[in-house]
Amino acid sequence: MRERCERCEVALDVAGDARICSYECTFCSECSAEMDGVCPNCSGGLVVRPTRIPRS
Repeated sequence: MRERCERCEVALDVAGDARICSYECTFCSECSAEMDGVCPNCSGGLVVRPTRIPRS
């Protein structure tokens, strides 16, 4: 999972709120909203990124 928004470079927590497309382009929720939920790289839809649970 990417650690920064590809548009504004804000740090993204692994368990935090982020959006991805099917190619795993990653954006913060604010940038995603400004782009109307459409990836500027592939024109795919941006959806909520799944959370990753750390393994013990």
